[in-house]
This record gives sequence, C-alpha cells and structure tokens, in this order.
Amino acid sequence: MQRRLYQLDVFTTKPFAGNPLAVVTDGDDISKERMQAVAREMNLSETVFVQKPTNNRALARLRIFTTERELPLAGHPVIGTWFLLAQLGVVPASEGRVRILQQTGAGILPVEFSFHDGRPVSVTMTQRPARFSLPRISKPALAVALGLKPSDFSDELRVESVSTGIFNLMVPLKSRKALAKIEMNLAALAKLLGTSASLAYCFALGSRGHAFARGMVPWGIIEDPATGSAAGSLGAYLVTHKKLRPGEKLTIAQGVEMGRPSHIEVEIEETRGRLTPRVTGSAVCVLEGHIEA
Repeated sequence: MQRRLYQLDVFTTKPFAGNPLAVVTDGDDISKERMQAVAREMNLSETVFVQKPTNNRALARLRIFTTERELPLAGHPVIGTWFLLAQLGVVPASEGRVRILQQTGAGILPVEFSFHDGRPVSVTMTQRPARFSLPRISKPALAVALGLKPSDFSDELRVESVSTGIFNLMVPLKSRKALAKIEMNLAALAKLLGTSASLAYCFALGSRGHAFARGMVPWGIIEDPATGSAAGSLGAYLVTHKKLRPGEKLTIAQGVEMGRPSHIEVEIEETRGRLTPRVTGSAVCVLEGHIEA
C-alpha cells in the first residue's frame, strides 16, 4: 500500500542543513516490523509514523524509529513532524501561539506552535522532567572512545547521564577546539555506553546562554547533526550545575563540524524542584513522495 512520505531538515530554516527526518503521515495499520523495515530503508537517524491516537486527549500519535529500534521520545522527530503537520493543516492555524497534546511512547506531552500569517514559524516540545545518573565511566576510557585526551575534559563539570525521556551522556569539554578534535572509536563508545545512554553529547560552553555540541552515536549514523532530547538534557544539566538559570534561554549550535549547522533553543522550567525542558526549533521540507508500506 502506498503511504505519503516526506523528508524534512529539522532545527534549521535552510534546506540541506539541520537534521534530516523521514515522516510517514498516514502510518495507521502498519506492523511494527514493517515500520522498522521502512526506517532501515530511509537510513536516517529517525523515521516517524503518524497514527490516530489511542488517547482522545491527543491530536495524533507519533511512533519514532531509528534504523535499529523504536524510541519512546526524541527531539528532532517531534519538532519536525509537528512542523510538517502544521504546514499540512492538521494543526489549526491561529496567529500567535497554539497548544496541542501529542501521544508518544513517553506519554501524553504538550506541543506549542508559533504561527505568523497562517504558517508555522517554530515548534516547542515539552519533555519529561529531568532525571540524573552518575555513570561508571572513567575519563581515560571515554577519552579513548572519543579520540581525545583526558585533559580535554572540563575540570569544573562532570560527566553525567541525563534523561528527559531518553538517557544521554553529557560530556563537558574545555573548548570548541577540543570539540573539533573528536574522532569517535565506534566500538569503544558503544561498549562504554551499553544500554545506559543513547549517545555521548559532547559540548563546550560559549558566552552565557550559548553552547556548542556534537552528538556522537555509537550505532548507524555515527554523528547526529541535531539532538533535541540531548539538548533538553543539557539545559537541565546546566541549571543543576549553576551555569544556566531556570527560564533563561540556552542556544545550542550543533552539526557545525558536519557541515549541517543546526540551531536549537532550550528553556528549563523549575517546579517544586523538578526541571522540565522546553525545546524549540523550526524545519523545512525537502522531499515529498510515496513509499510502499
């Protein structure tokens, strides 16, 4: 059966930048095995299947697949898919901000849209409150896995796993120069992360409210040009370590070294000690067609 397929570049307003995403907009009645096969065929970091929700509070259900497995939640698939659905009229346009609920593997979560002249300008996803974990990973072993020296790591900030829906390893580096030196040892990083984190989110701080990042993935795509889930985790991490205030905007530049610059904005809401990230971005459609699914 033919299904409508779109490809977008996410966390950018320019084609051929940001993070590519495939979206099947009529994803009902497809088996999980078939969805996984389509995701392998797309060979992107994620492919999304839009389905009717099983919870009537949500406007739609998003099933998110990497080339290897289904994810409960991920940042650029949510931002890109809802930007597309807003363009297609699934989300009712209204000047200013519009809020809906989505169904994901991580539960029912809000999505907000900014519209101008009836067209979406940006999408904001609210992630789960942050959870923190100290991994049993030595800096020397992590340095080897990333092609760095232990002296490249920050002396002030520690390596820490953070989840706002999926665990990511926060790896603070001293400088952008160290960030640019990364040459990942795929097998070594995969062994270090195991099943405890989806990727190593290596970052260097710039001026207040700015960071530069690289998402090193020990499977499939090798490096992610924009990682919304990890961006949310980084925002919560920086608030915890007093490098960012709740409500203060964090702008992250990722994908620069890959030639696919991405622009990610994060704000952290603090409520009764819980840190909840709000991640904002845009997208641009670069391909439209059909796929047999």
